[in-house]
Amino acid sequence: MDGKVKYLTPEEFRKMQLLQLDMVSELDRVCREHNIRYTICCGTLLGAVRHKGYIPWDDDADITMLREDYEEFKKYAHEMNQDICFFQDHTTDPEYLWAYGKLRRTGTKYVRVGQEHIKCKTGVSIDIFPLDDIPRNLPGQMVQDFDCFLLRKILYARVGIKNSKGVSKLVYAILCKIPVSYVFKRVDAYAKKSSNKSINRVRLLLFPSFGKLYVKNPIRKRYGMPKRWFLKRAEYDFEGRRFYGIKDYDEFLTWMYRDYMTLPPEDKREQHAPVSDYEF
Repeated sequence: MDGKVKYLTPEEFRKMQLLQLDMVSELDRVCREHNIRYTICCGTLLGAVRHKGYIPWDDDADITMLREDYEEFKKYAHEMNQDICFFQDHTTDPEYLWAYGKLRRTGTKYVRVGQEHIKCKTGVSIDIFPLDDIPRNLPGQMVQDFDCFLLRKILYARVGIKNSKGVSKLVYAILCKIPVSYVFKRVDAYAKKSSNKSINRVRLLLFPSFGKLYVKNPIRKRYGMPKRWFLKRAEYDFEGRRFYGIKDYDEFLTWMYRDYMTLPPEDKREQHAPVSDYEF
């Protein structure tokens, strides 16, 4: 990998969480003003339920939106206080390589280890995950999952080619020949099939299926989540503020993590993404 891991002090780590908290608040404000649905999700929802705020060692915040709401949010993202944050995806930053959006904290730097050569804007961030419909039959879901895996690897190849050796490096070199525009066109084609009114299950397309990311759920459930999880919402206390989350939190968190109220062993309490350079 290009860079060496830098470790934040406990005070810096907490400051980063609070910078992210302001961004979630800005997103919440804009979404409330325009009646756009969102939910805190994954570790952020777990933090709200188990800690009434951040999981102490969690280095990010996760927001989910059904595809229609995500596209609506993009129309109003410019209304967020630009002194606090800005919206980033491949349409606002041509060098950005992922198929979901982020909010970046204005005036900060945060570079992940192994991504020093990527030219997109950096900074303390939170993830905004658009959820798209999946096929209703299991074979279709499995085919889509494999297709999404390949598309994800095409994007990641720009990172992987710098951080791998041997056959993997050769594979990534070949995948780098495929333009990223091809991937985003394929994602757009999937996205156009999504509707809040359909009964399909949903997933984050170019990301490992949530249903097998931490826990291997039964094969008929692992590739998508019930859409009702993201339509039926409740407000949760989070660091003294109120954000929308999945109302059926127990069903979701059990599906995602299984015994979610039990703390992991101390040696597993670590941040998701090592950082090589930061400034905030």
